[in-house]
Amino acid sequence: MREPDGKRRRSQPAVASTRGARRRQRRPHLVQAELFARTWGGKREGSGRKRREPRSRVAHRPRATFRASCPVHVTLRLAEGLPSPRVPATYRALLAALGGGSQRFGMRLVHWSVLGNHMHLIVEAADLRALSRGMQGLGVRIARTLNRCWGRTGRVLADRFHARPLPSPREVRTALAYVLHNARKHRLLTAGVDPCSSGPWFDGWRRGVCCAEVAVERPGWLRAAGTWLLAREWRRLGLLDVDEWPAGP
Repeated sequence: MREPDGKRRRSQPAVASTRGARRRQRRPHLVQAELFARTWGGKREGSGRKRREPRSRVAHRPRATFRASCPVHVTLRLAEGLPSPRVPATYRALLAALGGGSQRFGMRLVHWSVLGNHMHLIVEAADLRALSRGMQGLGVRIARTLNRCWGRTGRVLADRFHARPLPSPREVRTALAYVLHNARKHRLLTAGVDPCSSGPWFDGWRRGVCCAEVAVERPGWLRAAGTWLLAREWRRLGLLDVDEWPAGP
């Protein structure tokens, strides 16, 4: 349609329908308030399955890779409520079990210490697979031997083993002092070399050690370290003292 002056009239915008206006003018969402506080559901302190062991377990994460020239510090923890394996008869049987799994699947056991509820080992392995297979076989031997000594059946190891590679001479020396003197840290020994460890046959002491008080003879399966870090390199930092206090690894 044209105006009198000849111009086309612009069309007016259509009026919104009543249904569309109702859609745009929605009522606010009403939420009914609760009369009583909710006591179930949701995240709260103390919820979830409770752990059987009082200590935190080793996380099931991929283990750190390492080179074949790198020793590894391994920790094995026993289940709660078991007797101490430091009893002379039990320790002699345990030493035979350690010897049976000391060189298998590309893993070699070099040093160890047996405490009241856990064990520290320093091992050498070709790779991560060799470490896992070697420790799995060694753990089975340890569990069977201790159950036989204690006349029981059931679980012996509380969790999977904890492994920490030692890539430097400083870390190797610290781990050696920590493992060989760990009985002193737990107040199981006041002075001298722990007889329930590889300390009596360790050749890295600053002064000689008398092995006359050791209840067992030198194991025939015991071999010297094969990696340069564990055999020689750490000695540049100084030999270990018999009365040295163990520092954290």
